[in-house]
Amino acid sequence: MFRTQHKTMWLLVIIAINTLIFFGCDYGPERQEIDLKDTATEAEIREYAVAGNMDILRFGFDLRASPQEDARQYLPFLRYLEKATGYKFDLRFTPKGGDIMDDLGQDVVQFAAIGAGSYIEARARYEVIPLARGLNIEGKAGYQSVIFTAPKSRIKKIGDLRGKQFAFGGITSTQGHIIPRIMLAESGLTLNDFSSYEYTGSHRNCANAVTAGRFDAGGMQDIMGKDMEAAGLLRIIKISKYYPSSCIAANQDVPAEKLAQIKQALLDFDPQGRHAAGLYHWEKTEMANGFCEAKDEEYAELRNWMRQFGLLPERQGATE
Repeated sequence: MFRTQHKTMWLLVIIAINTLIFFGCDYGPERQEIDLKDTATEAEIREYAVAGNMDILRFGFDLRASPQEDARQYLPFLRYLEKATGYKFDLRFTPKGGDIMDDLGQDVVQFAAIGAGSYIEARARYEVIPLARGLNIEGKAGYQSVIFTAPKSRIKKIGDLRGKQFAFGGITSTQGHIIPRIMLAESGLTLNDFSSYEYTGSHRNCANAVTAGRFDAGGMQDIMGKDMEAAGLLRIIKISKYYPSSCIAANQDVPAEKLAQIKQALLDFDPQGRHAAGLYHWEKTEMANGFCEAKDEEYAELRNWMRQFGLLPERQGATE
């Protein structure tokens, strides 16, 4: 009770000072005299605070290409969500050194487009809620990874990578780290079999590191990898099977009614048809054909691999 009264007193003081500054300046004959005893009630203050934050929902994302390119793709998508739901969305960049999983779990953002691995860890740590999984250009709710080399490399198969230098994307990336690790493990290779390895931070950085000759091979997402191979920039030596794709997930404190509205808008999203206008290269995303419903149990196989690799926190929560 005391803390509530204390906060209320300070809010009253702040409002009074701001009011005095605004109206106390001499703007000529229309100047008004302020009665400092005429203060807002606690109910009015609460109403003012709510009005100042009118359903602005912050949306974050796992970095895929570059911040600029990702923003060009997500901003038109957020405009669609605004029109479909009536809510206001702001795109938030996770700063360097930050973590989209922490942002989502700690309510810095209320929604995020995150890879399967990031979702699994965020679920374990914060009980985030999966809403929808992306449908790729073929209409599948899954994605693949590729292991690749420079076009003129002598490396022909995964077994040739022993003793070589290997580049991953981000350490939390599903397609840039976890799935390539699975592919390597299934071929009998561990990280100890490389002369060195590095996490470059993104698929684009990983591709650049290999094509520039700083690493012998790397692992990255299938769409970008196939595009770059078609352009003669790299050569794919192995493609993975399909694993559950990226999802749109929500902070667990988002009200149920709001979750239901936004989930329905995601499921209704038709990027190849009636909602295509204004989108920016949406066909290059993992959600090229929109979304289907996401369920936590669909990520069980990836979750088990992440445990084997030591990539999950000790406390798992009720995520099974």
